[in-house]
Amino acid sequence: MDFSKLNAAEQAHMTKYIEKKQASTGPLLPDALMHDFMNLYAGLVERCFTSCCSDFTSKALSGKEETCVMNCADKFLKHTERVGARFAEHNGACLTLLFA
Repeated sequence: MDFSKLNAAEQAHMTKYIEKKQASTGPLLPDALMHDFMNLYAGLVERCFTSCCSDFTSKALSGKEETCVMNCADKFLKHTERVGARFAEHNGACLTLLFA
């Protein structure tokens, strides 16, 4: 996948996300991994566009809109990472109880 249009933090997050996903579920089929990534990306785009973009008189984002989109994307990615970490903790606790 080409992450060249993302900033360094976003590239690192997406690479980490894909590696974590592959490690936790075993080798996924490329289509399944791409589908999961596209769902994550579509949710990010929809949420940030709805929240931040309100002025359609220009095709360029205003400074306020651009800042809002960057903050929104950052929060969304951090939230997704935190939910994934909590899910992994919960899953590990369940497995520990199951095999104990």
